[in-house]
Amino acid sequence: MEQMVAELKKILPFKSTTVEGDTVVIASKNPEMLVYGRVGSIERDTTRKDEWWHVTLHLLSIPMQTVVWTLRTPQFSGEIFTMGGEGRFIQAVSFDEDANKAKTPGPPQSKKESKPHPSGLRIVK
Repeated sequence: MEQMVAELKKILPFKSTTVEGDTVVIASKNPEMLVYGRVGSIERDTTRKDEWWHVTLHLLSIPMQTVVWTLRTPQFSGEIFTMGGEGRFIQAVSFDEDANKAKTPGPPQSKKESKPHPSGLRIVK
């Protein structure tokens, strides 16, 4: 799980906090999955003494699914944690254009190469 998260952090611009409406990456070891999700709501779990939150996640999978997980703030902001003994990771993705340019892997392109696609990919013919 640690290796997968390290690789994700090399290629995706993550935010340090997660708020309602954010797009997040959700990784799970078992069941094995790597999906995007949208944070629907974050509501305080008043039944617990410490700060725990009911986080509603709309998984952007086929079919789309909605789950509510009870998590601490670090658990939905990039800390690797376990549920049922299996590794999990959730962190919001930044759509800030300047941050995305800084994270684009690879050397700068010369004028002879094709123009980069907005996603950071380039077309090779």
